[in-house]
Amino acid sequence: MPLLVRTWNVFHGNAVPPERRAYLEEMVRLATADRPDLLGLQEVPVWALGRLAGWSGMTAVGAVAARPRLGSAELGRVLTGVHHGRLRSAVTGQANAILVAPHLRVRERWTLVLNPAARLRPAVRERRVCQAIRVESVGIVANFHATSHAPDPGIADGQLLRAAAFADALALPAEPLILCGDANIAPGQGFAYDELRSWGYSEPAAGIDQILVRGAAATAPVMWPEERRRVGGRLLSDHAPVELRVE
Repeated sequence: MPLLVRTWNVFHGNAVPPERRAYLEEMVRLATADRPDLLGLQEVPVWALGRLAGWSGMTAVGAVAARPRLGSAELGRVLTGVHHGRLRSAVTGQANAILVAPHLRVRERWTLVLNPAARLRPAVRERRVCQAIRVESVGIVANFHATSHAPDPGIADGQLLRAAAFADALALPAEPLILCGDANIAPGQGFAYDELRSWGYSEPAAGIDQILVRGAAATAPVMWPEERRRVGGRLLSDHAPVELRVE
């Protein structure tokens, strides 16, 4: 079954440069306007998880990475509305989400914390997760967001490999696997991509946002040009969507 797969770190709905208001709904509608089959999102405010299905017309499977600091996603939304560009994720919490086209059926779902020691070690204090789902007639689809600690790529390297190993352990023999997300590490940095090639994954994109496929043929990943994510003169997010087709 041919599939259009896309991933996007939506920067909590912020434009570039950040403004007082956010454009998360516009981003989701833009990223789903041509009806992709699968869309991985990172840096989604927790309050938005319940709105993604309505904005996209797709099935939304969310995974909370960092809970809202004040215990209420809605309160976080209201407070952040004062100035999205300055507050960003300070009180809203942060999540990942996988959006699935209506003709596809989600059978199972799982979540793995990529840095379980986040509360104990200040260097990795921001909690990160990899979520995974089994999609009927497709396989395992995993979506992750790794920690950035440049110039040392070791933390991101480890989290990328942990996400891939998690997805790999869920896959049945010969079941295709699609791994997408913000790796916070590009090819040529660290060792993770070389390792994943040896596991049978497809070639990565040039940047830090990735879609890697194993067990199925896929086109090369392509990054959106800036003009494609510019709406009303605004550049949406500090990341560009990346997409490919699984054949």
